[in-house]
Amino acid sequence: MVNFLTIGFILGLSAGFAPGPLLTLVISETLQHDIKAGVKVALAPIITDLPIIIFTLFILVKLSEFHKVLGIISCMGGFFVLYLGCQSIVTKGVELNLQGIRPKSLTKGIIVNTLNPHPYLFWFSVGGPTVTKAMNQGMFAPLAFIGSFYVFLVGSKILIALFVGKSRSFLIGNGYIYTMRLLGFALCALAIILFRDGFKLLGFI
Repeated sequence: MVNFLTIGFILGLSAGFAPGPLLTLVISETLQHDIKAGVKVALAPIITDLPIIIFTLFILVKLSEFHKVLGIISCMGGFFVLYLGCQSIVTKGVELNLQGIRPKSLTKGIIVNTLNPHPYLFWFSVGGPTVTKAMNQGMFAPLAFIGSFYVFLVGSKILIALFVGKSRSFLIGNGYIYTMRLLGFALCALAIILFRDGFKLLGFI
């Protein structure tokens, strides 16, 4: 179970700190209104991702006997995580352009996250296969993965809202950049694991 807690920690933290539509909305709400507004937007994934998780798991359970299909999905997840890792390694911070941004709410955050393709790609190619693999170790392992993922996903965005509320220079500072690069290398390591699992399912190793 510790393995799945660790995977959830790395994926959640990297997704939380990574630049994207939801992070931009968290930052803009914090700067235009207050930290509380940014925190509300940070909570959006808890609401929007549940249907995605249920649908993805339903599909993967149906495919559980098709090892080659699952192997291809695992390799897709490896490429996706490798891409995210490389993006994190080369990041130079987050630049904001708040001109023309109107006040938004939690509802707007939900809409932004629902229209963002990353949650769908993540749960189909990475999150879903990890949960199905964790199920083989009992009910607590998948709960550990999902719980740690969302604690650190939402928690890191809340942390950013707190830091940005005090100083917007945090997003271009060395602390943020080095954190992203470290998480990028961790994601690349996870990508290798996904490739290994995919190759095993495909019968290559």
